Amino acid sequence: MNVTEAVAARRSIRSFLDTPVSDTLLRELLEKSARAPSGGNVQPWQVQVINGTRTQDFLQHLQNQELREQPAYDIYPKDLPSPYRDSRFKVGEDMYGLLGIPREDKAARFAHLARNYEFFGAPAAFFCLIDKSMGPPQWSDLGMFLQTFMLLAQEAGVDTCAQEAWATRPNAVTSFLQTPDNLMLFCGMAIGYRDPQAPVNTLVADRMPLESWATFV
Repeated sequence: MNVTEAVAARRSIRSFLDTPVSDTLLRELLEKSARAPSGGNVQPWQVQVINGTRTQDFLQHLQNQELREQPAYDIYPKDLPSPYRDSRFKVGEDMYGLLGIPREDKAARFAHLARNYEFFGAPAAFFCLIDKSMGPPQWSDLGMFLQTFMLLAQEAGVDTCAQEAWATRPNAVTSFLQTPDNLMLFCGMAIGYRDPQAPVNTLVADRMPLESWATFV
C-alpha cells in the first residue's frame, strides 16, 4: 500500500471487531510514527497505551466516574460559522442515516454518541497528551503525529478512530492513567479491526472542492 492508497482507505471506524491487536504491533507503529514532522524537533506528544485486559479495566473505571466534567478544551468554536458548520451537520446526518436513526430519536443518537466512551468496541487504544506549557504550534505537531500513526496503521491493516470526544472527560481518563499534573489530555485513539458488516463503517465523509479552500496566487 502506498501513501495515496492509505489516505484513501483510512476511515474513522465506529464499529470494531474484538480481534486483538498485539502490543508488539502497537509499539512498532508508534516508533515509526515518531518520524512525524515536529517544529524544532520538540516532539511534544506523550502517549499512554491501553490494550487487552487493561482496556476492560479502564472501561470499568469509567463506570464510577462523573459523566459531566469541565472539558479540557472547546472541541469546536462556540459559534461555528458556515461552511464549517454545514459540513459538520452533514456528516452527522449521513452517519445517522446509515445507522437508521431518525433526527427525532434523540435517545438513540445519544446512545450512539456514548459508544465513543467504549472505543466503539475496539480492543486497544491510546491517549495522546501534551505538556500544559505547550502552545498551538505544538498542538499542530500532535495532529501530524496522529495522522502519521493512522496511515501507518492502515498500511498494517489496522483501523482507527481519532477521538477528541475524550477531551470532555479529562478527569476520568487522567485519574486512571495517573497522569502527571503537567500534562493535559488532547484526544484518544481507538485501534482495532473494522466490523465489515457494520453499515456505519461505510461512511465516507465529503470533502469540500479544492476551489473553495485553495487559491493559486
